[in-house]
Amino acid sequence: MKFLCVFLTAFTAAQAADYQLKASPSTVAWGYYWYQAKPVLRIKSGDSVEIQTMTTSSPTSLANNGVKPEDIQPELKAIYEQVKREDRGPGGHVLTGPIFIEGAEPGDVLEVRIQKIQLSTPYASNGFSPNRGVLPPEDFKTGRTKIIPLDMQRNVAKFSDNIEIPLHPFFGSMGVAPDESKGRLNSAPPGEHAGNLDNKELVAGTKLFIPVHAPGALFEVGDGHAGQGNGEVDITAMETSLVGTFQFIVRKDMHLKWPRGETPTHWIAMGLDPDLTQALILAVRETIDFLVTEKHLSREDAYALASVGIDFDVTQAVDGTKGVHAMIPKSIFK
Repeated sequence: MKFLCVFLTAFTAAQAADYQLKASPSTVAWGYYWYQAKPVLRIKSGDSVEIQTMTTSSPTSLANNGVKPEDIQPELKAIYEQVKREDRGPGGHVLTGPIFIEGAEPGDVLEVRIQKIQLSTPYASNGFSPNRGVLPPEDFKTGRTKIIPLDMQRNVAKFSDNIEIPLHPFFGSMGVAPDESKGRLNSAPPGEHAGNLDNKELVAGTKLFIPVHAPGALFEVGDGHAGQGNGEVDITAMETSLVGTFQFIVRKDMHLKWPRGETPTHWIAMGLDPDLTQALILAVRETIDFLVTEKHLSREDAYALASVGIDFDVTQAVDGTKGVHAMIPKSIFK
């Protein structure tokens, strides 16, 4: 049973978040989304929250791979030391939350506006093992963890002396509680509750729309990435700790079965299934549904437009449930 020792601060500065939620042993859900999870913060629709999240890498792994002990966040150490194993779920993500949004009920949609994302540490990590990722075990006999320095002044990751990757921070996992019948759901596979989407398009300035399945929605967030390639083929991205500012709006006027996204330039339809082909089929159907409902196309024209004007990308293929997302450009609609 968690003690709800939540560190909440009401901000008075202009344009600041209404609340601040720090990551601590009492404010994280380790490895699960759950209908019965106890909220660590209650807010109203329209409120904004600055949320601290922790990397998926353990303090031991970071230290063993060259990160100095003083450069490992004390919050991460405390969470690993104090969260009991029986309180952890089946997944590996340390998620901050859940947050209860007043007025959210099953059948509604939670609009999550991602207002700001900040890097917390000057490094990220990438790791793989022989039995994970898209390649079979014979391709790599042993695993590896690589620490990747982040140059936040120049906004690049120093993968090697002659390889630099532009920083593109986003949260791999943002989701709500699933239906009560699904119990304490593993944080690894994404689903109708969103969760571990690993969609690198969902950066600051974008929106995620999630169907609500539990009273209050019970939003959780984590799995910070400094950047990622579509597919996330070795099972990790540039894993790091992030701080995000989110505004939450309960939408009574929307009804969705699957998550959707929106960027300044695109709408995003999503397909999620253990079979990649079925994930693609679902993404196409969700795209058609969007075009028919929101753009008033016939189903036939929507299917044709999906083929000639919309890109379908593999979000990730390593979390049990595969992800495909459709990038629907706003520019084609006059």
